[in-house]
Amino acid sequence: MQTRSADGPRTRVAWGISLVLIVVTALLGAPGAATATNLAAPPVPVLSWGPCDGAGADDPGDGFECATALVPLDHRRPTGRTIPLAVTRRLAADRAHRTGVLLLHPGGPGNSGVDFARDSYDALPASLRDAFDVVGYDMRGVGRSGQVECWNDKEYSAAVDAARGVPGPRALQTAVRQGLDFATACRERSGDLVPFVGTGSNAKDIDLLRQALGEETLSFYGRSFGSYVGTVYAAQFPRRVRAMVLDGAYDPHRYADVPYAYDAGQFVALDAAVGRFLDWCAQNAGACGFGDGRPRQAFEELKRALDADPVITASGRPATGYTLAYRLMFNINAGKEIWPYLGQALRAAQAHQGSFLLSPPSPASFDFLNVNMAVECADRVYPTSRLLLGTLVGAHVAAAPLLGPPIGLGPPTYDHNHAPTCAQWPAERPSRYEGSYRAAGSAPILVLGTTGDPDTPYQDAVALAGTLDNGRLLTFAAEGHTAYNRSACVSALVTDYLATRTLPARGTVCADEAPPEALARRATGIEVDETRDVIPVLR
Repeated sequence: MQTRSADGPRTRVAWGISLVLIVVTALLGAPGAATATNLAAPPVPVLSWGPCDGAGADDPGDGFECATALVPLDHRRPTGRTIPLAVTRRLAADRAHRTGVLLLHPGGPGNSGVDFARDSYDALPASLRDAFDVVGYDMRGVGRSGQVECWNDKEYSAAVDAARGVPGPRALQTAVRQGLDFATACRERSGDLVPFVGTGSNAKDIDLLRQALGEETLSFYGRSFGSYVGTVYAAQFPRRVRAMVLDGAYDPHRYADVPYAYDAGQFVALDAAVGRFLDWCAQNAGACGFGDGRPRQAFEELKRALDADPVITASGRPATGYTLAYRLMFNINAGKEIWPYLGQALRAAQAHQGSFLLSPPSPASFDFLNVNMAVECADRVYPTSRLLLGTLVGAHVAAAPLLGPPIGLGPPTYDHNHAPTCAQWPAERPSRYEGSYRAAGSAPILVLGTTGDPDTPYQDAVALAGTLDNGRLLTFAAEGHTAYNRSACVSALVTDYLATRTLPARGTVCADEAPPEALARRATGIEVDETRDVIPVLR
C-alpha cells in the first residue's frame, strides 16, 4: 500500500535537505574535521640547487644538479608534517630558446626518478635536451625520498629462495599467508609512511615541484607506472599540462577500481608474449638454440629440473624454476631483438651454466619490490573475500600456464601477484586517487601502446586514450614493453609532439620494431634489471 506522505512536498524537501547534508558531510568529513589548517594551501618548496650527493657524485661534471623538496606527508594536512623528496635537473642546453621543463617519470612503482632522468638523458634527442630543463625526482617512499621497508633482505631472500617454478598443491595457501605477513610487516616497519605513498599524493607532489620550479605548465613523459602517475596528475591539474606522453599506458579505471580484472589482462599478456617467443624458437631452432623444436615442452621440463636440482649461484643462493620465471618476466619486455639471447640463456640454464635468467632477486630488487607492492596496495582496492581471492587467482594462473603458476602463486613481488597482499592490506588509503580520469580541459595528451606489450597490455592504452577528453593513441606494432626510443617512427612523432605539440594523425601505427638480433652483434650484457629503469637508446 502506498502512503500519501511518501509523495508529499514536505517529505521531498526533507529528503532533499538530508541528501545535501549527507553529501556535505562526506566531502568535509565528520563535524569539526574541516579546519582552517586542512583548507590552507601547502607551502611551495624552496629548491636550493647544488652538487649531487650519491646520485652522480662520481661524475660531478655531467651537468646535473640536485635539491630537496619538502612536501606534506598527508596532503589533507598541507601545513603539517613534511617529507623530503630528492630532485635533480639538467638545464636546457640552449638557454636562449628554452621551452620549459620536461619531467621524466620512471616505471615501477619503485624505480628512482633521479636515476631515471640521469641515466636517460643521453638517449633524448638533442632537440629536447636543447629546449627543456630535464627534471627527475624520487617519489615518496622510493630511494632517497624515504625508502619503504616491509620485508627485510633476509625475509625476502628466504621467501624467493623457497619458491618453485612448478608450485605444489598448497601454493595458494602459502601465497595468502605470505601476503598477510608482508602486509603486517609494512604496517609495523613503515606504518607512518605507507598510507601516504599512493598516486593521488604523488601527483600533488608533482604540482608542488612545478610551482617550485617557477613553471606555469609542465611537459611530462611517463613510462609504464609513470603513465598512471601522469594520468592522475592530468586529472587533478589539467590546466597545468603543456604536453604529456604516457608510454606503456594503464587503463586507470580497471587498474585502481577493478584490480582482479586488470590482473587477469596482465597474466594473459605476459604468457602470450612468452608463448610467441617460444613459438619463434620452434620455427627458428638454429637461431634460438633452445628446445630442439619443442621449446614449450622443454621450458616446462626446465622449470621442474631446476626445482629438483637448483643451480647454486656465486652468492651461494639457489636458482630454481621460480628464479627462471621471475627473470624471464622482466627480460621478455625487451622485445624481439633479444629473443636469440633468451634462447641462449635458456640453453645455458639447461646445462647448469651461468645465465642471466638464473640470477636470484638481490637486495636492490627487494627495495624495488617493497615499494612496488606498497604503492599498488595504496592505489588499488581489492575485495577482502578470501573465497574470491582464491577463485580469481586460481583462474588467472590457469589462464597463463607458462609463467602464471610461479609468479601468481609465489611470494609478494611484482604486479601480477599483488592480490594476496593487497586484499589483506591493513592501512587506510588516504593517498589513493578516486576521481574522474577524463582530465577535462587539458592540452592534448599522447598515449603510446605496443601491441605485444607483456607488461601493460595494448588494450589498456586504447582504453586510456578513449577515457581522456583529449587523448590521442599512437600504436607501435611490436613485441616488448613501451615504445619510445624502440622505434624511429614513434620517436620522431613523440619528439615532434613534445617540441611543437603537434599530434600524430589519428590511427597512426608504427611497425619498425628491430628484428631478432644475431648473437655475434651484441657485446654487452642484456639482463633487464628491474631496479633500474631507463629510456633505451634508439638503434
